[in-house]
Amino acid sequence: MNFKLLPIMMVGLLSFKPMTINDPNGDNNGNGNGKKVTVVTKSSTIKSKEIAAVTKTNLKSNTTSNLSAFDKLVLSEYLDLDEKKFEKPEMESFKAAFKGYYKLKDQGKLNKEILTIIDFTKSSTERRMWVIDMKSHEILYQTVVSHGRNSGKEYANDFSNTRESYKSSLGFYTTAETYMGKHGLSLRLDGLEAGINNNARERDIVIHAADYANENLGKNQGYLGRSLGCPALPYEVAHDIINLIKNESCLFIYHADQKGYLTTSNLLN
Repeated sequence: MNFKLLPIMMVGLLSFKPMTINDPNGDNNGNGNGKKVTVVTKSSTIKSKEIAAVTKTNLKSNTTSNLSAFDKLVLSEYLDLDEKKFEKPEMESFKAAFKGYYKLKDQGKLNKEILTIIDFTKSSTERRMWVIDMKSHEILYQTVVSHGRNSGKEYANDFSNTRESYKSSLGFYTTAETYMGKHGLSLRLDGLEAGINNNARERDIVIHAADYANENLGKNQGYLGRSLGCPALPYEVAHDIINLIKNESCLFIYHADQKGYLTTSNLLN
């Protein structure tokens, strides 16, 4: 898909009437309660908070008439996510990930229609990593994930691209090859953003399983165990996730408060 042509391809959206979520139970909460959400492109209104999340506009706005074609596409994709037993990522993190994903796809850097989002804005005790099938619009996994020990305790607030900083790095990555290391099956990552995460391979920043990436441990002590900078996963899901996302899928590590990165990233602006 040519990312630059998205607005043209979605031109039909510009003529759509305001959207609503078709909910037979009358509960238009936007999350589908584990069921697939259908976006109906006719009828009255949609929850204003969803529009505001896309456009950063006033919550009093409750129509989509002023949305760009791209924002309508993001909103539609977000509302249509089939979360199954999981929860959706925050709209802002999804929008940023969606934008970079399609730019990378347009550049021919992705081999799989899989998008992994890690939202380090959230507490490490929360399930802050999502694996999304962008073709079927399904959330396949949601899990806790560790951050680097020097990035923070419960929350990751400090990021680095420097070797032996033991900090996590933000931004977009492509997944690469697997290998057997001291943590078992591990997945190498190639950082795609100079000065942000392009030293990931040199720093041995990989996805691997770890006993400290344990949800119960996080709840008991108030924070998840931390890594040397790697996004470490619980043993019970690590093997399956690694095998699913390996070999050139997109991984995006986000933080809502890192405005310096969000406003300068070439993949987001």
